[in-house]
Amino acid sequence: MTSLILKRSVVVNGHKTSVSLEEAFWSDFKDIAQAQRATLSELIGEIDQTREHANLSSAIRLFVLGHFLNKHQRIEAADVHHAGVNGERAQALQP
Repeated sequence: MTSLILKRSVVVNGHKTSVSLEEAFWSDFKDIAQAQRATLSELIGEIDQTREHANLSSAIRLFVLGHFLNKHQRIEAADVHHAGVNGERAQALQP
């Protein structure tokens, strides 16, 4: 199974560059930008300014991965909290 890599030209902090990402990463990255009410260039600019060692394409992949890992952790934390609250309510209702 091969993954289609798409190369896009973007303007980052006033400079034109190209970024190559797998189609799935581009799709998720666009969704994240839309949810944050940011353009792709704005979000790429933020990633570019904060990246440490990775090339820009890798930094974007790590950003997308981190977004979903953080989302998953927030959901798990909410589930644990919800289970704890329901457990406390159940204990309070017992005679």
